[in-house]
Amino acid sequence: MEKLYGIIGEKLGHTYSPEIHKKILESINIKGQFGVFQVRKDLLIDVVPGLKALGYNGVTVTIPYKVDIMKYLDEISIEAKNIGAINVVDIKNEKAIGYNTDYYGFGMTLKHFDIDIQGEEAIILGTGGASRAVVQYLVDNGIKNIIFVSRNFEEARKKYPKYEIISYKELDTIKESKLVVNCTPVGMYPKNEFTPMDKKYLKKFKAVVDIIYNPLETLFLKEAKEQGLKSVNGMYMLVAQAVRAQEIWNDIEIPYEVVDKIYEYMIQK
Repeated sequence: MEKLYGIIGEKLGHTYSPEIHKKILESINIKGQFGVFQVRKDLLIDVVPGLKALGYNGVTVTIPYKVDIMKYLDEISIEAKNIGAINVVDIKNEKAIGYNTDYYGFGMTLKHFDIDIQGEEAIILGTGGASRAVVQYLVDNGIKNIIFVSRNFEEARKKYPKYEIISYKELDTIKESKLVVNCTPVGMYPKNEFTPMDKKYLKKFKAVVDIIYNPLETLFLKEAKEQGLKSVNGMYMLVAQAVRAQEIWNDIEIPYEVVDKIYEYMIQK
């Protein structure tokens, strides 16, 4: 019997998840289908009971529901509680359990592209649900300091009261940092012509990570590359978190080589 998986989000015209999960399932010899479910915010409450009723084995969750869906789940894993957001739901024995595999995906991305964060400073653009796993990974792996850049200071202060928060205009005050990570949707397809940061600030950094994966090269990354910075898109993170999701859903371990192989396939399409 085929297993049933899918992705939950608000606007999913840009998603590569069905193709990535198809490749993963082929690599582990499991038959399954992967659906795309665009859900209205006012109907989010009905999603988990609906998935259970339809016999789904699991779903991934993307913006803007990584935090909002948590209250409708039966359990939250320890790491997801610490992060404060989930991006994977595993459904077993009528229980829906939330996990966060973005943490794993971001960590694998830094390792794959040889970005050392030990004792360094990172600038995070955006304070939404997408930033939570990134921040937790940085904190757990030796980052010295994190500064958030946000357009909504008061909201950001509520989410991250222990950290320094500045406006985009205040980027002038940053001297030099190892890494800047874009956790906003600015520059995502179809609004490719936008960038979250003025290019004049890029010279302050050594590496740039944009967790957006469509387009593969955002304007933000293009401008960073033109200035000679190490520039990394969100595709490796997307593939790695998807592989980790399949490990959770199927109670198996998948070799790292599968991530590399699918990543290469996706960027060469």
